[in-house]
Amino acid sequence: MILNISHVSTYTYDSPDSYALLQLRLKPRDGHGQLVQQWATQIEGATRQLSFDDEYGNHVDLILVDPEATSVTISCAGTVSVEDRAGVVGTHKTHTPLWLYEATTPLTTPGKALRKLVADTKPKPDEAPLAHMHRLTAAIAAKVRYETGHTDSATTAEAALSAGHGVCQDHAHIMITAARLFGLPARYVSGYLMIDGQEEQDATHAWAEVWIEGLGWVGFDVSNAICPDDRYVRVAVGRDYRDAAPVHGIRHGSGSEDLHVALKVQSQTDQ
Repeated sequence: MILNISHVSTYTYDSPDSYALLQLRLKPRDGHGQLVQQWATQIEGATRQLSFDDEYGNHVDLILVDPEATSVTISCAGTVSVEDRAGVVGTHKTHTPLWLYEATTPLTTPGKALRKLVADTKPKPDEAPLAHMHRLTAAIAAKVRYETGHTDSATTAEAALSAGHGVCQDHAHIMITAARLFGLPARYVSGYLMIDGQEEQDATHAWAEVWIEGLGWVGFDVSNAICPDDRYVRVAVGRDYRDAAPVHGIRHGSGSEDLHVALKVQSQTDQ
């Protein structure tokens, strides 16, 4: 499928920051059944300082907010061709070792609730790892309903599971934490999703990938109870949200910040 993507993020401040530096991870990845046919990023209110690929293979643009700026607009648009591989991404191609994705992070540190989830979903006799991960996905979805307004980017997997509600980021963190407790490398994916019947969106999407021997990386979207297909566009990966956040940075200033996102993901054949 060929997908057209338009993604505009506008940050507004009630007073200028003395210093603000942002990392953008917004350009989709090439490879593993995905080809970026064209992509452009335009920035207003800030200046691009550097572009590079990080240790996870993500494309990063480093931008410095202009002095006296009270708004920054980041506009991305492009076309991406995606194959439906039933969630199978395949081989590990970055310089980061697989064992790095077995380690806990502050957002994926297990507590009592996660250890109970793992105890309740341990592998059955002769159960294949892929089938086990599908069962784990269903168990997480049953325990944590999708509900906005209760969690944020700092919410841990343990907190979201204990609360029983969250969004795609929380589902991904819980899946990653549980998979690691089962001894499987797991990582966070941020990206775009074409939602059938919904042209306008206000946020990017997130899901998990688990390393399964014989298949490589396999994606699991707990929020939609599916392995990613050709409606999904992979943008950035990492150990958790902080490694793959679309926009992340530092600000020195006392003013408040407001964010508005306008996102469209459409099939080229539907336009």
